[in-house]
Amino acid sequence: MSDKLKVGFIGAGDISLLHAEGIAACEHADLIGLWNITDDLATEKSRLYHCRKYETAAALIADVDAVFVLTALEAHHRYVLMALEAGKHVYVEKPVGATVEEIEDMRELAARKGVICMPGHNYIYEPSVDRAKQLLASGRLGKLVAIYVMYHIQHPEEVAARFPGVVRQIMTHHAYISLYLSDGKPKKVSAMKSVIHYDEIPQEDLAMATIQMEDGAIVHFTASFAADDHAGDPWTMMIKIIGTKGATRYSYRDWVENTPGVVHSQTYSAYPFTILNADLYFIEECILKNKDPRSTMSDAIVAQQIVEAIESSIETDRHIYL
Repeated sequence: MSDKLKVGFIGAGDISLLHAEGIAACEHADLIGLWNITDDLATEKSRLYHCRKYETAAALIADVDAVFVLTALEAHHRYVLMALEAGKHVYVEKPVGATVEEIEDMRELAARKGVICMPGHNYIYEPSVDRAKQLLASGRLGKLVAIYVMYHIQHPEEVAARFPGVVRQIMTHHAYISLYLSDGKPKKVSAMKSVIHYDEIPQEDLAMATIQMEDGAIVHFTASFAADDHAGDPWTMMIKIIGTKGATRYSYRDWVENTPGVVHSQTYSAYPFTILNADLYFIEECILKNKDPRSTMSDAIVAQQIVEAIESSIETDRHIYL
């Protein structure tokens, strides 16, 4: 135990289960404890993960080498800065911050303290997504034509009420994925949103955005909590890259179990491996080998700029230039 990195969780919501599994699979780290603002949930999860429940976030931070900030979005800035100020490495779930300025604060403090602050940009640690990047870089797919990032999974209203809407909750993923794959800069954004099946909450459950990159490639995002797609070759969660010489893709449907998930009508078992891979990379490559994350805090800033441009396009009903 003493020669392993000590990991602690701030936040014990649904995503903490997948991160607990990720740390359990890492031979160089142990989850020693967690803190959550709701004590009952902290007690439940600490028993489930066989770790200590801390009474305060500060006490947890003092005892660990690395902190996973898994709280709701509005608390990320506070707890990331608290952990960085203490000189601890930090993994922060996405969306990383509520504003560009918040993410800039995190990036600057991490640099000043000489520690890793890694965004929870989990999809790019999936081997097939990384392979797509290598295929593009090698020229085997030719010149990039288009990237499609599609998400269609119905969420109950009581679950969606915990999220800020599909633009921030889901399209943040879409933004960093497209940046990682394209290696280009976004030029122009156009977007729209709708509320289809919610009765009480105001958050959008459907949004689409189109982004033109500086090299001319077009990127399309769809994020929907409104309906499942059970048609042939469904767009449950699909990343498709099309080039002048070839194409490739990643899909949740690469591994599905016919049992309900915590939220979903089926268990999309491919997804947890993206969390596992990101956790292993954070511990084994970033902390132990001093490598940069595949997606840095600077990338998180551009992803946030894309999200904010999407929101501005929706609000003003016009193209937004970046």
